[in-house]
Amino acid sequence: MPDMKKKYVEEVRSALAEKLGIKNAMQIPKLEKIVISTGIGSDKERDAFTEAQNHLGAMTGQKPLVCKARKNVSNFKLRVGMPVGVMVTLRGQRMYEFLDRFVHNAMPRVRDFRGIPKTGFDGVGNYNMGVSDVSVFTEVDADKLKYPLGVNIAFVTTATTDEAARELLKMMEVPFED
Repeated sequence: MPDMKKKYVEEVRSALAEKLGIKNAMQIPKLEKIVISTGIGSDKERDAFTEAQNHLGAMTGQKPLVCKARKNVSNFKLRVGMPVGVMVTLRGQRMYEFLDRFVHNAMPRVRDFRGIPKTGFDGVGNYNMGVSDVSVFTEVDADKLKYPLGVNIAFVTTATTDEAARELLKMMEVPFED
């Protein structure tokens, strides 16, 4: 697998600086981290935590963190300290490897894929998107899925505007819809 970090540093940063008209090398946007998370909904799905941990671990190559409830919510039958989700934060080489696998392996496996929506930007240069089924990842065995599992993927950048972040992700081969 090619070294995505070297490819990014050598090719993308100089092209991005030229396209955005940035002269200071420290102002060039870069990808800071990728956060992959999933929430586990009802009581009957609470036993799905080990399955969610296994699948997120297989997708990312890193052990997931179990997120726990901070407040009591009686309508959801939640108490403080009960597990409510699983997340992984990727940085460095693992982040670039995941991005490469996500763009080139997982996204083409999505049915009727026409690109990811442009509406997931938050106004300050970060992008969020959801994947409704983790079976599009080649690392997850679809036969072993007991519960339907979707994930949220957040691309955190140092860009200050959505346009700069969009250009950064486009140059990193993220396929946005037209």
